[in-house]
Amino acid sequence: MATTANTRAGNDWLRNALPKLVLSPSFAMVVIFVYGFILFTFYLSFTDSRILPSYGLVGWENYAKLFKLRAWGIAIDNLLIFGSLYIIICCLLGLALAILLDQKIRAEGFIRTIYLYPMALSFIVTGTAWKWFLDPGIGLQAVMHSWGWESFAFEWIKDRDMAIYTIVIAAVWQTSGFVMAMFLAGLRGIDNEVLKAAQIDGASNWALYRRIVIPQLRPAFMSAFVVLAHMAIKSYDLIIALTGGGPGTATELPATFMYSYTFTRNQMGIGAASATIMLMSIAAIMVPYIWSELREKK
Repeated sequence: MATTANTRAGNDWLRNALPKLVLSPSFAMVVIFVYGFILFTFYLSFTDSRILPSYGLVGWENYAKLFKLRAWGIAIDNLLIFGSLYIIICCLLGLALAILLDQKIRAEGFIRTIYLYPMALSFIVTGTAWKWFLDPGIGLQAVMHSWGWESFAFEWIKDRDMAIYTIVIAAVWQTSGFVMAMFLAGLRGIDNEVLKAAQIDGASNWALYRRIVIPQLRPAFMSAFVVLAHMAIKSYDLIIALTGGGPGTATELPATFMYSYTFTRNQMGIGAASATIMLMSIAAIMVPYIWSELREKK
């Protein structure tokens, strides 16, 4: 009996320990190569690192230099323009598309797939495709000229004042379908009995959506805001593929600034400082959201 009990206890221990043993290498890799390098980057932001990591501490000097750089100011201004337009347009367009599909229209599955397809593409592909489309020499302007509309002009991608809006167009095109899916899931989760009761009471469609439907989509709005804000802050590959940060620094964003100063201009300390600021910005968005979600579950 004792031998059987020991065998059973050993089997139970192995059954409980096996998932941990299987996951431990992945967990160790995440700890080392994600959180370990985050801490290392934070440390480098306080050093005099240039082309290679250095361990001479300089305190807050890199942060002071960072906020005095004109290029960093331009990157922050561009992020405010890009981020605000990107989030607002994606939410409005995604909500409109979700409301349209919620009307049980024909071929809903096909249309939903069409709207979601851009999200399956990488930002590099999106940036390259939109670069060709917006290029005055081979894109939309050239096509219009070939059709005889000689006065047509659309050269935003080469205009320092308008180039940032081409980033917004490409990003909205890729992500609005994903936001639509989030809102559509929220709409399908609303109790139809409440809507029918409001209609019986004489509520118009506008009042129905304004007073009942949209307020109940608050979790979807919050999730969309967090996802889009996170994507806006760390946007890099779309900018590199579409404009390369130009003309000049017209479409420079914090992510492209960080890469440039770390690996091109050999100012690793300043690049690490900018990366830390980006991380803190994302954390400022994510932490309150996660905290509120956990509080609601409790």
